[in-house]
Amino acid sequence: MELFTRIFDSYVGMLSLGVILFMLGMFVWFYKFFTKKIAEEDQARNNKN
Repeated sequence: MELFTRIFDSYVGMLSLGVILFMLGMFVWFYKFFTKKIAEEDQARNNKN
C-alpha cells in the first residue's frame, strides 16, 4: 500500500504514472499500426500474384 501512496501523493509519482500509462498506450498503438500494415502488405502481395 505504501507504493500506491507514494505514486498518488507526490508530484514525481504522478509524473511517473503518467509516463508509464503513456508508454503502454504507445505500445498498443504501435502494435495495432504495424499489424495492420503487415496485413495490408500481405494482402497486396497476394493480389499481385
